[in-house]
Amino acid sequence: LTYMAAQRVFPDYNDMADNKAYLESVARSFGYHWGVRRKVRVNTISQSPTMTTAGSGVKGFDGFIKFADKTSPLGNATADDCANYVITLFSDLTRRVTLQNLFHDGGFSNMGVSDAVMAQFMNNDSSNEAGEEA
Repeated sequence: LTYMAAQRVFPDYNDMADNKAYLESVARSFGYHWGVRRKVRVNTISQSPTMTTAGSGVKGFDGFIKFADKTSPLGNATADDCANYVITLFSDLTRRVTLQNLFHDGGFSNMGVSDAVMAQFMNNDSSNEAGEEA
């Protein structure tokens, strides 16, 4: 499992972002060689923000999970959803899927901003402006 912080900036994700980028690179290189020699498929899955032991150590992670859930058209994928997705990759229906970083994040990785996030931002901005005038 990897995370989109391997390709984008997420403050406070720190060394984990570097490690995830390395994981994706190794999976592609290793996947090529193993695919040629053994006909084995190797992919990485970039999961929604999911509360894990590692994730709980990231500053502000609870807030980020809420942000991602509001931004994602389908909401965050749970750990169980991810496990089910992984099982589909063992199917012969995916026999030509290899060397890919597959996003399993409810669409979060392709979003800029959602209506829900923008509305919350505008409400917070209005509250700040009202407070400054007083």
